[in-house]
Amino acid sequence: QVQLVESGGGLVQPGGSLRLSCQGSGIVFRFTAMGWYRQAPGKERESVASITRGDNKNYADSVKGRFTISRDSVKNTLYLQMNSLKPEDTAVYYCNPVPPYSSSWGQGTQVTVSS
Repeated sequence: QVQLVESGGGLVQPGGSLRLSCQGSGIVFRFTAMGWYRQAPGKERESVASITRGDNKNYADSVKGRFTISRDSVKNTLYLQMNSLKPEDTAVYYCNPVPPYSSSWGQGTQVTVSS
């Protein structure tokens, strides 16, 4: 059974930074295309960033140049470094494979960007 636990969210001012982490069990990240997703209040969940098995990275246009996805294969942990945060980045952030496993959505981690 795949379990994913996100952490690292919080309240940050516009222009600030956060690093999100995702730890997985029942799944080996280096053998799986992984992604970060987010869901803002009243909106559908969207893909933010992804990393393939071959370490190719893709980003939503809205975060390109500000967010960086990475993976630590030894720790089996996925990261999302978020810089120059904007109020519109406020959302609950989740990790999941690409395409996502419907049964593996975790609790997510709340990111709030506000002054």
